[in-house]
Amino acid sequence: MGGMVEIRVDMAKYKYVDLGIDDALRLLDELKRLYAGGKGDFDEVARYIVNFDEFYTYMKRRFKDYMPLPHKPEDYMHGRVVIDKVKLYVDDNGVKRIVLVFDRRVRTDDVRSALEKIGYKVNVKKAL
Repeated sequence: MGGMVEIRVDMAKYKYVDLGIDDALRLLDELKRLYAGGKGDFDEVARYIVNFDEFYTYMKRRFKDYMPLPHKPEDYMHGRVVIDKVKLYVDDNGVKRIVLVFDRRVRTDDVRSALEKIGYKVNVKKAL
């Protein structure tokens, strides 16, 4: 859809991107192409988005803000993790949104490039 989006980078170097669910799916497709489809977390996140209502209800029932993706410890050690966890929420206007939290090893430039390819202007905000 385009517009402006912010990549927030926290002190631990995790990257956060907040998008509507349609744009989140487009971003996942672009990242899958960028990483040559070798990362299984894209399919898992897409499953969360497609089944938004069920996972959102689960998160609220469990009092969770973020839902970690199921990864094996060796995935983290070998750098195979792209998306660490997700947050599903409904904003004040009733729009379904998702926050994607990218692993520390994911390059900010890769996320920026993928967002620009789907039509966004990107602002990077780093924590002090």
